[in-house]
Amino acid sequence: MKNSFIKTIEENGIGALSLIAAIIIWQFTADVIIQDKFTLPSFYHVIIAFFAIVKSGLVFTDILISLLHFSIGIIAALAIGIPLGINMGWFKQIDRAIDPMIEILRPIPPLAWIPFALVWFGLTHQAGGFIVFVGMVFPIIINTYTGIKNVPKIYVEAAKVLGCTRNIDLIRFIAIPSAMPSIVAGIRIAMGVGWMCIVAAEMLGVSTEGLGYSLWHYYSLHKMDFVLVYMLLLGFVGLLIDRFFRHYVDAKLLRWTSGTVV
Repeated sequence: MKNSFIKTIEENGIGALSLIAAIIIWQFTADVIIQDKFTLPSFYHVIIAFFAIVKSGLVFTDILISLLHFSIGIIAALAIGIPLGINMGWFKQIDRAIDPMIEILRPIPPLAWIPFALVWFGLTHQAGGFIVFVGMVFPIIINTYTGIKNVPKIYVEAAKVLGCTRNIDLIRFIAIPSAMPSIVAGIRIAMGVGWMCIVAAEMLGVSTEGLGYSLWHYYSLHKMDFVLVYMLLLGFVGLLIDRFFRHYVDAKLLRWTSGTVV
């Protein structure tokens, strides 16, 4: 117990020291080498800008708006991507019919869909969610398809011997549990892509609110310290989303892979 506690302290201490070192290098570079607030604001100026943004209260609205766009996109991507990937991986006819369309649409960058997002949905939250959906749905489809396709044949044969013969039962009780690590990995990858897409989409005019929109707004005002604040906020919010998924959702869905009982 004591050794474990000391080990945790040491690991956290190393991380904290690396952050402190990075801040010192940043401050020294900005104040001594660059000496230009527009080119590289110092850590001190960024902290001052952060408190100014927090005091205004607008940053909380921006975070909530970006999270709303992200939520719309991820719900749609999960609702379409997982069932489609399962069916493509299990049924050869569906795979042959849909795969060409997927492979044509998949290489198109999500931001290329911004004009259609504005035409179809206007300047609404749904437009932002649509860009997130486009960025997320293909990684989910591909990983789900791969997971279902790689289900060991012996599992399926054993289930059939035990009386599980219907496709819907085989998919539910055999294929999905076996493919879950791949599906979860696809969702996690897609979340990172979706978060980047919504920020870029907000910067390019799909919304009049959000973290990406405000970042670009402050750039147009040449307030680079505020720009850096929003960049760091994007990183921290993205980190929190990933940590939540890894330590809660991932842990619940994949408890059996680590051999834990409780």
